Amino acid sequence: MQSILITGAAGFIGSHLSKKLCDLGFNVVGIDNLNNYYDVNLKHSRLRVLEGNPNFKFHKIDLIDREDLNQLFGSNKFEYVVNLAAQAGVRYSLVNPHAYIESNVVGFMNILEACRHNPVKHLVYASSSSVYGANKKIPFSVHDNVDHPISLYAASKKANELMAHTYSSLYNIPTTGLRFFTVYGPYGRPDMALFIFTKAILEGRPIEVYNNGEMRRDFTYIDDIVESIARIIPKSAKPNTDWSGTDPDPGTSFAPYRIFNVGNSQPVSLTTFIEIIEEKLGKKAIKKLMPMQEGDVSATCADVEDLKREVGFKPSTPIEIGVSKFVDWYLEYNK
Repeated sequence: MQSILITGAAGFIGSHLSKKLCDLGFNVVGIDNLNNYYDVNLKHSRLRVLEGNPNFKFHKIDLIDREDLNQLFGSNKFEYVVNLAAQAGVRYSLVNPHAYIESNVVGFMNILEACRHNPVKHLVYASSSSVYGANKKIPFSVHDNVDHPISLYAASKKANELMAHTYSSLYNIPTTGLRFFTVYGPYGRPDMALFIFTKAILEGRPIEVYNNGEMRRDFTYIDDIVESIARIIPKSAKPNTDWSGTDPDPGTSFAPYRIFNVGNSQPVSLTTFIEIIEEKLGKKAIKKLMPMQEGDVSATCADVEDLKREVGFKPSTPIEIGVSKFVDWYLEYNK
């Protein structure tokens, strides 16, 4: 059995990925600091789904604790590492910036160092569509420059990509960064729009609709996300032999480094998104129209041709089906 470390295993993506990899026969070690950024009970509920699986073992560890992390790497011979632990959320980064540097930058640095001293076949890590920042060319391509982030969260994810490239170059560590686009589904984060809107509509409270509902998001269902990651893990990054320093491609390198978008490539307006939730719930939303919030972008859309070419798969779950599955889970979870 191949051994794999999943950081952020009690998180939304991490818990779903852990279950899938266990089902595929991996020996999965999951770590999480179980912080209180949102309801810790939800994190424990995710872990309960994994309890009793002989292929899964959990440790409560914070990435910023180098001693615990190094001890974990020293006592396990991980072949693969998937780093999903991070301080998430664009809006929260406006009020608590230090959390993003500690978790996303210092924590990722500790992962890179652990992989340097305990060589792995492949380090896969979560980046974000937010790195596209002020870019306006749609769809977003990994081969475009992304040097204009508009939130500290985005900047921390761009920093992860730069740090990964440095370690791929210096120490020949194969690294793959995944820019996720608006992930949603059962056991999703309570700070995300689908969770917030569903809860408020059911309780008869108003929902805040930013940019007057004119924002468009590339909503990507959780099952498509974990399928993409599972296919990427065994395909270790390799150098691009055609890479040129005179015309540098941001998405690849002379080092074993690469970036992929993971998105549905079917942007949906916020207004349409709300209508789909309303139809599933059989109840209308009370809308409070708001201007664009600082740090947000007006539209996202992923170019996933590189992903499709590499692993023979692209996210495709229709938004109506994904929202329906989330609402069914939400009603069952909260009954």
